[in-house]
Formats: sequence, structure tokens, C-alpha cells
Amino acid sequence: MSKGKGNVVLGVLAGALAGATAGLLFAPKKGKDTRKQIASSTQGYVEGAKEKVDGVKNSIEHKIEALKAKKNAALTNNKGEELTEEAKAKIHNVAS
Repeated sequence: MSKGKGNVVLGVLAGALAGATAGLLFAPKKGKDTRKQIASSTQGYVEGAKEKVDGVKNSIEHKIEALKAKKNAALTNNKGEELTEEAKAKIHNVAS
């Protein structure tokens, strides 16, 4: 995910959270009920954000492994090892 897309996603999540919180605070409910609803809504947003971060982290890890495999393929003198490292790189590129 590019830096700009990450900022947009975070902006949308922050805006949604702020809007939901404002809506709940101005709703005609008891404070206790409102706090429970805010906590529940916030937990959903936090879990969604964690999933996105984990996805980006996983993608970055695969890209790093693909680069390592490409480097190893370029540095080896053995054609079999070179093909093995190139295959690893392709697998990580597909996974990312």
C-alpha cells in the first residue's frame, strides 16, 4: 500500500470514528448506555485497523523475502541454487 493510500485509509477511519462518536454523544440515551455503545463501536474500528496493519505488514515481509531471494540468486555461482532462489522470489511476489 502506498503512503498516500495509507493516509487516506487512516483519515477515513478517523473521520468515521469521530462521526460515530459525535452521533452517539448527541443521541438521547443515558450516559451509561452511550459509553457502552462508544466502547463497542471503537472496538470494531480498532479491530479493522489492526487487520489492515497486519495485511500491510505481511505484504512488506513477503516483498523483503522476495528481494532477499533475488539477491541470493544473483550472487550464487550454482545454476540450481539460482533457479531455487528465483522460484522463492516468485512465490513471495505472488503472496504479497
